Amino acid sequence: MRFLESENIRLRALEPEDLELLYEWENDSSLWITGNTRAPYSKFQLKEYISQAKNDIYSDGTLRLMVFDKISGQTVGTIDLFDFDFHHSRVALGVFVAEKFQGNGYASQSLPLVENYVFNFLKINQLYALVAENNLISRKLFETNYEQNGYLRNWLKTPDGFENVLIFQKFK
Repeated sequence: MRFLESENIRLRALEPEDLELLYEWENDSSLWITGNTRAPYSKFQLKEYISQAKNDIYSDGTLRLMVFDKISGQTVGTIDLFDFDFHHSRVALGVFVAEKFQGNGYASQSLPLVENYVFNFLKINQLYALVAENNLISRKLFETNYEQNGYLRNWLKTPDGFENVLIFQKFK
């Protein structure tokens, strides 16, 4: 059984060749609003991050997987597992697809792969995602197969004020 691969895509570990993509994506300031980034990353910092990644969620508490299109041979985005809590058997999920690849189903194809990996290989009980209320594309992605179990009021500071975040959960 292949946990991180389907007919069309593969979720793979970071490679040194991903440096330029990460540099482009991590330094896109329009994306910073939904995360915790407040300043650009240098190529040196990202190179160190790639070289030091153990790809062990148990020791790092996080795991970044690259979304690779097997047909085109292009890396189109990332899946991040973070805030891993072994004791409570849960992990947060973040999905990113580069703008030029959006609308091609990469996120919806990646979710079942990462869910299978988390639930059946890692044996974790819960995946959860925090989605900005106005992020309609991400909301649609998670509303399909996840339970919306609450919201965090005024959670994200935006140039226009504060925005609520919806909490989505999926259980094994």
